[in-house]
Amino acid sequence: MSKHSHPSAEKIATAKEFAELIAQYPIVAALNVESLPAKQLQTMREKLRGSCAIRMAKRRVMQQAIKQSMGKRDGIEQLAPYLQGMPALLFTKQNPFALFKTVKANKSKAAAKAGQKAPYDIIVPAGPTPFAPGPVIGELGSLGVKTGVEGGKVAVKVDSVVAKEGATISAKLAGLLTRLGIEPMEVGLAITAVYENGSIMTRSVLDIDESVYHNNIRLAVAQGIELALAADFLDKQTRTLAVERAIRQGVAVASGAGLDSEGLNLSEAELAVFIAITSGPAPAAHTESSHAAPVAEKKEEKNEEDAAEGLGNLFG
Repeated sequence: MSKHSHPSAEKIATAKEFAELIAQYPIVAALNVESLPAKQLQTMREKLRGSCAIRMAKRRVMQQAIKQSMGKRDGIEQLAPYLQGMPALLFTKQNPFALFKTVKANKSKAAAKAGQKAPYDIIVPAGPTPFAPGPVIGELGSLGVKTGVEGGKVAVKVDSVVAKEGATISAKLAGLLTRLGIEPMEVGLAITAVYENGSIMTRSVLDIDESVYHNNIRLAVAQGIELALAADFLDKQTRTLAVERAIRQGVAVASGAGLDSEGLNLSEAELAVFIAITSGPAPAAHTESSHAAPVAEKKEEKNEEDAAEGLGNLFG
């Protein structure tokens, strides 16, 4: 009988434990811990303790656990293809984006080793090198790097891609990158995908630049206000801006006609008068008192008189 015919009791128990964790935690992340030193893995486990649980096992055992969970967690089978390299699963209730940010912040740079995959396009940047002219010129040239001699040292003429993302790094390239001080590898937990509520989020989705995100929100708000002003939509956020714009346009027209526009420089109080008039009176609250309507009318008349007086002082 083949030794692979039946899983061992230990593997069955491990798969069951993984399936229970998948049922318990709403967020399940697939990790690749290949080339991660055991000491650093232990450090990350300590940092994430309390908010996350990390478990490692054979890929086949984890695939079996995912298969067992298919009836309980919709779409969990989508996570199986992301069990890459030396796979592990991380279980948490933490927001996926916050989790990715924490994991990314705890990565460190490392030199490339022969046989590793390039994590991104590796570039030798233009500029001087520490090398004196010699065989290194031919070594760089064989990798497609254009060089010259400047100030007695070899210089790279233009940024040069020496390995595309996913390409296997040769021993020759690894050695040269080390000599150039280029450390393209990242040592730390590598999240390949995260499962949440039936959906899969890959690294490209999770790895966001917060500054770009915030700037996009600011731009959207500014464009929304511009659209509201163009459509003459007035509310508490656009009234003041609309009045200020109207005043600036009035000043421009007055100046263009050769008129004195000095009186159009408004104080905050005078601007408030404009806003009160353009906003219109607030609707009177419903009341059973027969005197409510006359009182509201008198209050409106008083507001209008105050506004008129303010305008008179402004332009009089």
